[in-house]
Amino acid sequence: MSSFDLCGRRVGVDAAPFVIAEMSGNHNQSLERALEIVEAAARAGAHALKLQTYTADTMTLDLSHGEFFIEDANSLWAGSSLYALYQQAHTPWEWHAPIFRRARELGMLAFSTPFDETSVDFLESLDVPAYKIASFENTDLPLIRKVAATGKPMIISTGMASLAELDETVRAARQAGCRDLVLLKCTSTYPASPHSSNVRTIPHLRELFGCEVGLSDHTLGVGASVAAVALGASVLEKHFTLSRAEGGVDAAFSLEPAELASLVAESGRAWQSLGQVQYGATQAEQASKRFRRSLYVVRDMAAGEVFDAGNVRAIRPGLGLAPKHLGSLLGRKARQALKRGTALDWSLVE
Repeated sequence: MSSFDLCGRRVGVDAAPFVIAEMSGNHNQSLERALEIVEAAARAGAHALKLQTYTADTMTLDLSHGEFFIEDANSLWAGSSLYALYQQAHTPWEWHAPIFRRARELGMLAFSTPFDETSVDFLESLDVPAYKIASFENTDLPLIRKVAATGKPMIISTGMASLAELDETVRAARQAGCRDLVLLKCTSTYPASPHSSNVRTIPHLRELFGCEVGLSDHTLGVGASVAAVALGASVLEKHFTLSRAEGGVDAAFSLEPAELASLVAESGRAWQSLGQVQYGATQAEQASKRFRRSLYVVRDMAAGEVFDAGNVRAIRPGLGLAPKHLGSLLGRKARQALKRGTALDWSLVE
């Protein structure tokens, strides 16, 4: 079985979905706001709080032309250079310790996404319990090997990756020491459309790679995530903010507190509802069987009177003969006088 324990929390199909609240750049460069996000995530019931660990210099070059400038008019970040975007969105490294500490105090796990080897070393100094690899880094095999060598659980988003690339990634992680692995179906557009989410990939990922699977969900709302649980997702990741109206680099596709609480509750209900293949009355349904339809006398009858459509009907409750016996009953005679409301059984029939 591919499930595993993460700091006392079971991650796998034999446990309720593990819900990760991704802060990303929604702190808007305020530590106070970052800590408020942590507290709101805990109140909403998230199981983990995740950061992203980088600086603008570890991500790109300070250039504002060509491929280093976002010109796509459909992008949330159009008109910004990559360097300026990452400066605005990054979480200062000195904030990690107080953010992680507050999350742990509130009962959540706290970890991060590293984007280069220096960030892995830094996160190791904070003894994070797990690592997340972002979709845009899922082909960075040296980074994946570096993280895998820590021996800690890895969660890898699969956005944009071909099957061949995913095979390389999983092999690199396994060979470098990763034992506990989660692959997240992900659509790397911001926000993502439900039409492009393709959550039916989730059971296929589990079958192919023999690991836990889940969804890194950039769609609006919680519908895609709940659907993913029905298809076997054991981990759900959503960006989280206090209020989309307050803005921020990722606010447009982030959940607000009430929505995150809904995700935790509804994904848990979806998981509970999966159960197993079941036919016949469950233990909980046994008492309801008495309210099935059955055959009753619906008009007083004299002894020897013939049963017909006027004196016998299939009605509720279910203490009489099953309705399937109506054809065999009609035309036969009552063994004794019968009162209206008598549940029929064969001892009353000649």
